[in-house]
Amino acid sequence: MADTRKPTFWYGLPVGYVSLDLHPPVERLMGIVNRLRGLPEKERDEADRALRLYAGIVSLLNTNRVQECALGVHPDDSRGFTTSVFTVSTMPTGGSSSKLIVAGLAGGAADGRNEGLRPLDLPCGVGFLSEKRSPAPRSSRPTEASEATPSHIWQGTVAVAAPSTPELIVLQMVTPDLDSTDAYRDILLGIARTLTFTDPNDAAAEDAGQEPEPLTGGAAAMRNDFG
Repeated sequence: MADTRKPTFWYGLPVGYVSLDLHPPVERLMGIVNRLRGLPEKERDEADRALRLYAGIVSLLNTNRVQECALGVHPDDSRGFTTSVFTVSTMPTGGSSSKLIVAGLAGGAADGRNEGLRPLDLPCGVGFLSEKRSPAPRSSRPTEASEATPSHIWQGTVAVAAPSTPELIVLQMVTPDLDSTDAYRDILLGIARTLTFTDPNDAAAEDAGQEPEPLTGGAAAMRNDFG
């Protein structure tokens, strides 16, 4: 069933990222299942495992209030490729003012009380950036490919207060390419600077003094929080 909730924030997604469909229509899933039934047994079993993995990931992301999950693949200096995962989620604050929470964390980062946090002055308001390196998750079924899995990943997180609801908007970038963390930090901050709580269609119509028209250029790249 399609998600019909009204978007409350928008942001730009850079070239090189492909969004994962977090709300696949039932008809599409049934079509995939029907095609799987026509495959030879070996291929059918492998495709079935892949479909179950996808369904499990989507369920987990939805459980954790993830509104966007995008996979990024970019060329690196060694003529290979570097990868990353970008997510956007909402985090309830239990009825507390999200603006006060962000202001307190950002203030603590500014005076050194909250180590590892960096205050941000974004066009949409005050936020903060945190970074950390964590052990990379390991597969429960070791294979030759898993032996080459990086031992650590870099995780960058930007949090901003939603203006009309008691929740935080959390943007997160994760990559196993520790040599490219500066570049991925810049990408994350670049996305954070496009975050807006004003519908780009409404803004374009107000500026033009007429009904909304199809957007082009940077405005067309703006994406809402539900795809």
